[in-house]
Amino acid sequence: MNIFESLILGIIQGLTEFLPVSSSGHLELAKHYLNIEIQEPLLFSILVHAATALSTIVVFRKDILEILKSLFTFKLKENEYTIKLVLSMIPVGVVGVLFEDEIEALFSGQIILVSAMLLVTGALLLFTQFKKSGEKSVSYLHTVIIGVAQAIAILPGISRSGATISTALLLGIDKEKAARFSFLMVLAPILGATLLKAKDYFEQPVGAVNDSPLVLSVGFIAAFVTGLLACTLMINIVKRGKLLYFAIYCISVGLLSIVISIL
Repeated sequence: MNIFESLILGIIQGLTEFLPVSSSGHLELAKHYLNIEIQEPLLFSILVHAATALSTIVVFRKDILEILKSLFTFKLKENEYTIKLVLSMIPVGVVGVLFEDEIEALFSGQIILVSAMLLVTGALLLFTQFKKSGEKSVSYLHTVIIGVAQAIAILPGISRSGATISTALLLGIDKEKAARFSFLMVLAPILGATLLKAKDYFEQPVGAVNDSPLVLSVGFIAAFVTGLLACTLMINIVKRGKLLYFAIYCISVGLLSIVISIL
């Protein structure tokens, strides 16, 4: 992998982690169609996911600080939002632990699967256009349902933000609250998955790292900068209810990729 390829993949990761178009799906499609070979795929995955996690922390730094402060009050009511965030993370944690090998197998050139799941993402986003704007806050029941949606979004091609935000909107949750909850609920799982991948990487036999530090740094910086932009942009997009364009995009890319693969 050269600097230009690292830049492209970093930009794709940063943008698609927050925009409802599936980061995992787009990375798989990009590597396949651009014929990009990553010498250290696990290390690169750790770096770009750490970059997008960092961008989430920067954008929601005030919210995160308030959550951390509330933990020291030791009051149930003050920590209710935090409890909901933790509850929403359980389904994806369970699926990730119990089906780790099966999930890893899906991220190995399964282009038809990725394309089909992009169609699912597009359909979810499309359904939100027929739902009137809601005013509800996130309840405990909503938390569980949105958490299940995030677990399903482990599949490559199903957008995590697309699945969770669409589910929240279909449940009648206020747009701004839906976007805020969606981005905060994924922070711990991203950090957890990144730490687990780091553990796996450092437990590997010592060998030469073929991708230079400069190439890897370019991917990290690209993912971080574009992640900042995409996260901020996505919040405004959800507020304005402009998810239809992403629905059209996902369906178009999914169909085009299926046609190309068949031909």
